[in-house]
Amino acid sequence: MWALVDCDNFFCSCERVFRPDLLHTPLVVLSNNDGCVVARSAESKAMGVQMGTPWFQLQDLYRGRGIVAFSSNYMLYADLSARVMATLRTEAPEVYQYSIDESFLHLEGFDPDGIKEWGEKLAAKVRRWVGVPVSIGMAPTKTLAKVAVKYAKKYAGYHKCCRIADEHQRVEALRRLDLDDVWGIGRRISKRLQARGMKTALDFAEADRAWVRKNFGITGERTWQELNGNDVIPLDVLDTPKKSFMTGRSFPEMLTDFEDVRTHVANFASRCALKLRRQHSVCTMLTTFVNSNYFRPDLEQYSGQASWLFPTATASTSELAEAAVTCLKRCFRPGIRYKRAAVMVYGLSGDDAIQADLFSYNPEQAKRLRELGMALDHINRTQGADTIVLASQQFAQKDAEGKNIKYVNAIRRAHKSPDYSTRLDSFTVK
Repeated sequence: MWALVDCDNFFCSCERVFRPDLLHTPLVVLSNNDGCVVARSAESKAMGVQMGTPWFQLQDLYRGRGIVAFSSNYMLYADLSARVMATLRTEAPEVYQYSIDESFLHLEGFDPDGIKEWGEKLAAKVRRWVGVPVSIGMAPTKTLAKVAVKYAKKYAGYHKCCRIADEHQRVEALRRLDLDDVWGIGRRISKRLQARGMKTALDFAEADRAWVRKNFGITGERTWQELNGNDVIPLDVLDTPKKSFMTGRSFPEMLTDFEDVRTHVANFASRCALKLRRQHSVCTMLTTFVNSNYFRPDLEQYSGQASWLFPTATASTSELAEAAVTCLKRCFRPGIRYKRAAVMVYGLSGDDAIQADLFSYNPEQAKRLRELGMALDHINRTQGADTIVLASQQFAQKDAEGKNIKYVNAIRRAHKSPDYSTRLDSFTVK
C-alpha cells in the first residue's frame, strides 16, 4: 500500500502560515521578477485566475476583487517543505520525497482496517504542526495513489484522505478521471489516445497491453500496469539523485554590460554548487548559456553557450564560478541586449568516490575547498542567504545603506513576504 501526501496549493499555503488573516483571501504567487502567476489559492481558482497570467494583466482583469499577490519566496517554501517531510517521518518508516510539496509513503505492514483513519489523523497532524494543509491518497500503486489524492482534494467528505481499497473503487475512480489527469500521460499522449476514442483513465486501463507497449514504450506500459493495480514503478524513480542541475532566470532589465551579466552568472554557478553539496554530489562538466530577448524581434537576436570540463570532479563554489565566468567570456557578444542567462552542471557522481586527475589533483587543496563550502553553507543557512559570497557574486549597485546589492535582492520582488521562518527580525514586535 502506498500513500501520496500532497500539500494543497503549497506556495499560497506557505504564505498563509504566518498570515492567518489571509486564510480566505484570494492569493497568487508570482514568478521571478514578479512576471506571471505560478501558484493560486482555491479562492483565486474559483475566480477564474489562470496559471501563467502576467501580473500586469491580472491587475487589470481583477481590479477591485481583493486579490493579494506575493513574490516567490523559495527560502520560505523550502523551509516549510522540510518541516512537512520531518513531520511525515514521525509517522511513516519509509518516506520518499518526490517534489517540494509531494511525498510517497510506503505503508507495508499497516493495519488495512485502520489505515484511512490513520491518514486523516496524519493530515490533521501536519496542519497542526506546520500550518500547511495536505491531502492524502492511498492505493496499491503509486499511480493510483496519485488518482486518489485528486479525489481527496476535490471532495470534503473524504476528510483529506481518500483510499482506493478494492477493484470496484479502482474502476469507479478511473471512470470519473480524465486522461489529462493521469500521472504519466502528458498532453501529447492524451491527444493521441483521444484520437482513438479514449476519454477517461479507465479507457486507457482497459486498452490492449501489447498495443500500449508498441505505441508508448515501457513508460506507457508501466502507467497502464499501475492503473490496473500492479505496483511496477521502481523506487529509484522516487529517490534517485538528480543527474544535472541548472540555475538561471530572466533579468529584470535587458543587460549589455559584461560585468552585469558576469555577476548573475557567478551567482547561478554558486547556486549550482550549493545544490551539488546538498545532494553530496560533484560535477565534471559545466555549461553557461546566454540569450537575447526573443520577445523583442526589433532587436538583434543571439543565443550562445560554452562548456568547461573539470580535470577533477568538484562542488566548489569558487571553481564553478570561475569556470562559469570563463565560459561566459567565450560566448559573450558585445552589443547584444541580454535578457536571460543560465548555468548547468552535469556529469554528476557521489562526492565519496572522486576520480582524481593524476597530474593536477591536490588532495590538501581539495579538502580545504570542501571544508570551505560546508562552512559557507552553514553560515548562509543560519545567518541568511548571501551573508558570505565570492567577490564575483557582488553586484556593483548599492542599496540605500551603501552596501552592495545581494543576489537575492537583485531580482524584482516587490511583493515578497518577510523571511519569517529563518529571521527573527522579520517579526514586528508591538
